[in-house]
Amino acid sequence: MRWYKRILKSDQMRASLCWLAANYMRLVHASGRWQVKGSDVPRQLIKDGKPFIVAFWHQRLLMMPYAWRSTVGDIPFRMLISSHRDGQIISRTISHFDIETIAGSTGKGKGGAAALRAILRTLKAGKTIGITPDGPRGPRMRATDGIVQAARLAEVPILPLTYSSSRRKIFNSWDLFVLGLPFSRGTFHWGEPVFVDRDLDDAGIEAKRLEVETALTQLTQDTDRSLGLPVIEPAGADEGPKLKRSERPPEDRKA
Repeated sequence: MRWYKRILKSDQMRASLCWLAANYMRLVHASGRWQVKGSDVPRQLIKDGKPFIVAFWHQRLLMMPYAWRSTVGDIPFRMLISSHRDGQIISRTISHFDIETIAGSTGKGKGGAAALRAILRTLKAGKTIGITPDGPRGPRMRATDGIVQAARLAEVPILPLTYSSSRRKIFNSWDLFVLGLPFSRGTFHWGEPVFVDRDLDDAGIEAKRLEVETALTQLTQDTDRSLGLPVIEPAGADEGPKLKRSERPPEDRKA
């Protein structure tokens, strides 16, 4: 991975990498046959001028700009993206789609409080924001309670969202990142909203965290199954950041 580190140190190389990534996303979308499911709720919320939080797993980041555009067109959208170097690559890539980013995470670590304040300002201004509740470092498909806290304080619903494509590559990263391939059948799939009461106690917040986690995992796995794909399971309690070859999805063990 030394070549990757060299790229990250060069601003010109980073810019080129982001341009290539954005154009790859355009190719995947333009060459595929895509459908949108469950879009009635987000479209109605946008029509009514009501912001909300979009929740999607980190592994499904690739096509989220098109998942949003295919649903509501050119309505402004922001994403919460990690401030580390990989996050900067993602931010610069999605900027090609006129998507603004907020640096940070919903975790309790460094920068979490500042990110939460920025999220609340965004939502209070009537803008919708996308959050990966397992980002930026996992565990995979395990939600933190930060997304619930943000929804509670802003008094907005959480809408699960995922995508899947019939042809894909799965990387052996901590999140098992899903790379959609060109000339695929694809689905952008919205789930039912999760409503969060402002007066929840700690037990109520944990219950909502689990509800978001379960709903998003179920939506993602159902969407994969609908395209005849094996599902990706959430990280186990003892799983490290990188899976052994024998633990990877069957379709990717030869890669």
